[in-house]
Amino acid sequence: MAEFAELESQDGVRMPWNIIPVATTKDHQPIDSEIPVSAIYTPLAHSTPLLPYAPLRCRTCRSVLNPYSVVDFSASTWGCPFCFNRNPFPLNYSSISDTNLPPELFPRSTTVEYLSSSSSSSPPPVFLFVVDTCLFSDELDFLRSSLSQALDLIPDVSVVGLIAFDSLVRVYELGFPHCNKSYFFHGNRDCSKDQLLDQLSFFVKSPKPSSGVIAGVRDGLSAEDIARFLPPAADCQFTLHSVLEELGSSQWPAAPDHRPGRCTGVALRIAACLLGACFPGSAARIMAFVGGPSTLGPGAIVSRELSEPIRSHKDIDKDSAPCYQEAVEFYEKLAKQLVHQGHVLDVFASSVDQVGIAEMKVAVEQTGGFVVLAESFGHSVFRDSLKRVFQSGENDLGLSSCGIFEINCSKGVKVQGIIGPCASLEKKGPLCSDTGIGQGHTSAWKMCGLGKSTSVCLVFEIAKRETADVVLQSQINQFYFQFLTYYQHSNGQTRLRVTTLSRRWVMGTENLQELTNGFDQEAAAVVMARLISFKMETQPEFNPQRWADKALVNLCSRFGEYQKGNASSFNLPSQLSNFPQFVFHLRRSQFVQVFNNSPDETAYFRMILNRENVSNSVVMIQPWLVSFTFNSQPEPIPLDVASIAADRILLLDAYFTLVIFHGATIAQWRKAGYHHQPEHQALVHLLQSPRDYSDTIINERFPIPRLVICDQYGSQARFLLAKLNPSSDGNGPFSGGSNVFTDDVSLSVFLDHLRRLIVH
Repeated sequence: MAEFAELESQDGVRMPWNIIPVATTKDHQPIDSEIPVSAIYTPLAHSTPLLPYAPLRCRTCRSVLNPYSVVDFSASTWGCPFCFNRNPFPLNYSSISDTNLPPELFPRSTTVEYLSSSSSSSPPPVFLFVVDTCLFSDELDFLRSSLSQALDLIPDVSVVGLIAFDSLVRVYELGFPHCNKSYFFHGNRDCSKDQLLDQLSFFVKSPKPSSGVIAGVRDGLSAEDIARFLPPAADCQFTLHSVLEELGSSQWPAAPDHRPGRCTGVALRIAACLLGACFPGSAARIMAFVGGPSTLGPGAIVSRELSEPIRSHKDIDKDSAPCYQEAVEFYEKLAKQLVHQGHVLDVFASSVDQVGIAEMKVAVEQTGGFVVLAESFGHSVFRDSLKRVFQSGENDLGLSSCGIFEINCSKGVKVQGIIGPCASLEKKGPLCSDTGIGQGHTSAWKMCGLGKSTSVCLVFEIAKRETADVVLQSQINQFYFQFLTYYQHSNGQTRLRVTTLSRRWVMGTENLQELTNGFDQEAAAVVMARLISFKMETQPEFNPQRWADKALVNLCSRFGEYQKGNASSFNLPSQLSNFPQFVFHLRRSQFVQVFNNSPDETAYFRMILNRENVSNSVVMIQPWLVSFTFNSQPEPIPLDVASIAADRILLLDAYFTLVIFHGATIAQWRKAGYHHQPEHQALVHLLQSPRDYSDTIINERFPIPRLVICDQYGSQARFLLAKLNPSSDGNGPFSGGSNVFTDDVSLSVFLDHLRRLIVH
């Protein structure tokens, strides 16, 4: 799979089918019916040379000049590979020749970036903090401390604002330096933009426009009024820190049998309206810090009575969660508003209870926002993740904003949709398939927020061909794809990144060996995981295990070699040899198994899956297990209970959790203090190696994973045992001296059943 990783490093693209199967009209079940032709694209995955001029576009289809364009130097024209139209070069290209090519025509320039405008005209980034004060005093202290540290990392040119809420919403006038001044809003009532502006006295000094949309300085508001609530960070540092210091817990205590009154939905609506009025279309983020479930007003997920439990997966499936549907509809409207304004919603949830991530998911995901889920505001998962948002340097998130993503394809290719952090712009056209998946029925999407690791999964539909078309395969057997990402860079520049791909197609049923050579099993597993997550959320009767099993059986039946009735004869080519193992772990993963996970946790896991690249997503599906011993270097080992040994330290990377697991003997030596004795430096090095390894992972990952350090036979060893292949049946010891008691079948039993089904 090294060649696929190399392609990803160049263009940020991984495709399950790098040689695309095309079905004939006589095929009842095309090869790509199990795993569709698709691409996982990370637009800002790597840096690329910036071209300081506008792109040259095709006059017919508006695609951009690229290395696959056919250039006629004598006639000074170029042929578009998408619509085959010939276009003249402008005068500034008159000197090009086969030895003097512009950068966008270099053979390896399949990804280029153009500068659309400089940073001088771009407004500064805006951060609006929305803080929950229905917290215990120690939790509020942790949150205040983290916010104060984050404010010190914000660039001085940034614009900041603060809203606090409990059963009421308080909008702070940070531009008023004499004392802490705020405006109150009732938590039970929704608020429109006009009501908000009137309540905040925006039109005391200047008359309110009689018509038109009020949107920023150019449309009805004065810069002075905007700076009252959203001033530059450099002008309100003292005021903001003093407000945070005086921020106290809710003054409206709840009865013993009631939950606190928390109006999260109204607070977010007011934040969206304030940004929409003051900074429409700019790089603005609403950063919400929530410590419990919303119980008041629009967006409430549960009533205040503790006798009513918060909804579970079972309640949602049976449509017996009284607040769920109304809350989802509220956040769908909020998402539509934020997408229209071009703003991002980030949610930092820290609570041992659910806070409503499942309902907020649509608003966070469609705006490209972050979500961080922790047990406490004092936990390193929250504290370090918040720092990473504002961190600059090698491991920064590369935050960009105001993105628009478009696509061009060859004739015969249509787009079914995107699964990922974006929202449809409803651009209809011949590229749109009749079948929609995710954000479908469009060829353009809004990406309000995106970073270096933001990835989208594009699902395509390949038109069937007549059998007679095979004769054309030797002449025109290439499909072309072009991805165009317009975005505002963190330095304020507006840029266009263009990635152009070419993939060969073959008639599927007659070229299985060629298809095998181009199959990327890691990308296929990630596409399958995203499809399963999407189908589980949108199809109530969907059975994920049965769907995954059927897809695996059909795929292996096509590409495997076997003798009818002889299971031991079954063999898969090396390009597909790991795919059954990926499906086995996917069936056991948190994306499919919702038992023992709350709806909030499931929504959180799926949101992270839908925005990460292939490498990170594969770790979520099948975690990595690394062994540390005295006599060898750290090495990956099978994800199996048989890998546990008393004299070994294991590091499990499950993406959301890192587990350092000490074998029984190593744990005894550590507890005896041998590592403090100078003659046992080897033990010191052995204990430190997995910590250094985990620190490297933590520094590169967002959200920050939870670190668990445990010993064999300890209670927290469950974090490791739950991810291992249960090759032991629980009735006797194996090499590690531990047992895993589970109803899940082992990988060997799973593969044995797979072989029998295929050869049957």
